[in-house]
Order: sequence, then structure tokens, then C-alpha cells
Amino acid sequence: MSDSKPSKTMLWGGRFTGGLDPLMVAYNESIYHDRAFYAQDIAGSVAYARQNAKLGILTQDEFAAIEKGFGQVKEEWASGRFEIRPGVDEDIHTANERRLGEIIGTHIAGKLHTGRSRNDQVATDLRMWLREELRKIEAHLVEFLSVVAKRAEKEIDPVMPGYTHLQRAQPIRWAHWMLSFGHQFALDLERLREVVKRVNRCPLGCGALAGNPFGIDREALAQELGFEGIVYNSMAGVGDRDFALEAMQWGSTIMMHLSRWAEDLIIYSSAEFGFVRLADAYSTGSSLMPQKKNPDSLELLRGKAGRAFGQMAGLQMTIKGIPSTYNKDLQESVEPLIDHVKTVSDSIQIATGVISTLDINADAMRKALTPDMLATDLADYLVRKGVPFRETHHISGRCVALAEKEQVPMDTLSLEQLQAIDSRFGPDIIESFDYEKSVEMRSAKGGTSKSSVLEQIAVLKKTLEAN
Repeated sequence: MSDSKPSKTMLWGGRFTGGLDPLMVAYNESIYHDRAFYAQDIAGSVAYARQNAKLGILTQDEFAAIEKGFGQVKEEWASGRFEIRPGVDEDIHTANERRLGEIIGTHIAGKLHTGRSRNDQVATDLRMWLREELRKIEAHLVEFLSVVAKRAEKEIDPVMPGYTHLQRAQPIRWAHWMLSFGHQFALDLERLREVVKRVNRCPLGCGALAGNPFGIDREALAQELGFEGIVYNSMAGVGDRDFALEAMQWGSTIMMHLSRWAEDLIIYSSAEFGFVRLADAYSTGSSLMPQKKNPDSLELLRGKAGRAFGQMAGLQMTIKGIPSTYNKDLQESVEPLIDHVKTVSDSIQIATGVISTLDINADAMRKALTPDMLATDLADYLVRKGVPFRETHHISGRCVALAEKEQVPMDTLSLEQLQAIDSRFGPDIIESFDYEKSVEMRSAKGGTSKSSVLEQIAVLKKTLEAN
């Protein structure tokens, strides 16, 4: 094959007469990746042929043959019967046009590409495919957040330690923890909806870079293919992959949030914490230690975040150094984008399974609460008596220090011991050593009181309903 000439089916073959290195043939092919866009490529070709028929470039009979022929090609792909010809079917565009010619004849099929380039064709395919995949991901994310909202509403009563620096800080509701991530993911949902709008712009009709010479109706093309509008500059239309990069930047952001969410649950599921227990469906055992129940689903979520980041950064580095309009470097957007989208989609669905099925141990959460976590409540008690907070913070700290010195829980300090630190402590100070009261005092918007948590749930549900 080393001295073989380019096949006549190759869309660029007429220019070249020399032989092809077989490694270069394989190196250049993208068919085994971009075949994922077969349906989008066919839809774009039919829409393009329809407009060429309106321009008189195709007769109505020729258009009908093209449309019918592509129906057969699409069915072959869908059923798995389409036979890829290595070394011939360079990409999905070449493969589809080659097969169309075999079905309806090359004379009619050869008219299909009039005024069109693979440059605007692949950009259109990518945008259509990505738009549809992102909408699927949106549905998965809505489902995930719906579960979070339902669990938060159902499990609003359990109180647990809240952490900063991984140190026990203040009492919070378990529902409040769930919503802390729920509202981050809700922002991700809002961002995703914005990304889809920018992805959903049609480049078809831009040609190779300078535009279409036959006056094709690009607005009609965009409308038929479900785009919200067109890319207005033909050079930008074929050379832009910002839409793919932005989608991967979004994917990296939600994977970062999933990774942090998973990390918390990994910690909470450990024997040292015991706050949650994962369902068997999302855990694995040890090949050596029978007692082990490993949170592999969560560890994989955490690990695959790195995979997503790498794909995004790799594409950004590919794009940054190329000159304007189309360069073959842009082919490197296809493989990582496909894998990135699948990774993000699968990860959200796994996260939904985890949060839908895990059990909580409210008793373990309660037992992990300690009186020193109410030190701020002691300070707030004195603030309500008119003492400046900076002074009350110092006083409360002395109470903590005394309890540590005496090696007793802070709520067992006597009124006399507390008044020895500050005489403004009264008998009602004992009411401050109440975890339920502590969380209910945080009733400002965004706080961990029951009313605040219910409001957060309502806001989250409203976000899910928006479009």
C-alpha cells in the first residue's frame, strides 16, 4: 500500500498523485471516533441538499434520491450493519458520502458537496451532537438534584457536626450539608443551560472558510437543524472549537464539585465516622480482607475528575497555538470531547445512584457532637447581654480551656466555674448547651435552621423547574 494512490472516494484525492504511507493513512483517519456523529452528519447533509434543491443545484428528484438514500445509510449505522472501509473512509463525512454513492449512484451523490466543505460540516456535526448530549446531561443533573431536594426535605431533622479544616466546628443539619453541594450543583445547572445556548449556533454554509458562493439560506439551514441561530463569520465558523472547550470547562467544574462531594462521603462512610453507609450496588469488597466495604463508586468519581481536567487542558493547549480558521489540529477535539462527555454523564448518574440508595446513621451523627462545638453559642449568649463579640470570643475561649484543663465536657462546668470566668453568665446559660437550639438559632437566610433549610429546598426546586 506504500505506493498506492489516494482513493477516488477521498474528498481531496484529485490533488495528489503520490503514494500514501499506510501509517499516515491510519494517523489521519478519524472515522473510528467521529462515527459517533453519523446521525448528525446525515441530518446536516439532508438539510444542505434541501437548500441546494431550492437553489436549482439539485433537481427535486435528485434531492428525493439523496434523502431516501441517506435514510438507508442511517439505518445501516443504527443497526450496526454499516461496513467501514479502512484506508477509504477517512472520516464520517467520507464514509457517508461513499455509501450514498453506492446506493443512489455517484453522479447524484457527487452533487451533494457543492459549496460545502468538511470544515463547516464537522463543526456542524460536533455542535449538533454536543447540544444533544448536553441536554441529556442536563436531564441527569436535574434528576440528581431532585433526589437531593427530596432527601433534604425528608431527612431535615438529623443534626451532625459541621467541619472546617476537617475539624469539628458547629452543629448543622444533615440536610444542610446535602444542600451545600446541592446549591453548587444548581449553579452548575444554570451554567450548563448557558453553555448549550452558545453551542447551539449553526456554522453550516460557511464553506471552507470564505463562505458559500451559491447564496445558500443559512438561516433556513439553522432552523431545520434545530439551531438557535448561525455563526455569523465564516472564518470563525470553521475554526472555532471554543464551544467544545467551554463544554469541557463546564464538565471539569462539575467534576470538581462531584469530587469534593465524594470526598466528604468517603470520610463520612469510614468506620471512624460512620455517618453514612453506601449501598452494596455502589461498593466493592477486598480480595484479601473479607470485612472491607470499599466506597469505590465515590473514589472513581474523585479519580475521574482528574481525567476530565486533563482532557480539557489538553484541548486548550491544542487550540492555543494554531493559526486562524481550520487546521487539522482541531481533529484532536473529537476523541477527548466524546470521552469527556461520557465521563461526566456517567459520573452524574453514578452520583444519583449513590445518593438515592445510601443510608444515614443519625445516632452516629448525634454522638459525634461535642459540647465544645457550642463555644460560639456561649459567645453569642453574652453578645445578647450587650458584650462586644471580640470580648465574648475571648471569654468563650477561656471556658473551652477550663474544660480541657479539667478534662470534662464543657457543658458539665458548674455555674460557679463559668461565673468565675465572667460574672455575666446566668443560670440560663445551660440553655446554650443544646444542639437543636444551636442549629435553630441560625435562622437567617442560608443558615442551618429548619426554616432556612426548607427555604433552600424551595429555591433549589425552583431552579430545577426553570429553563
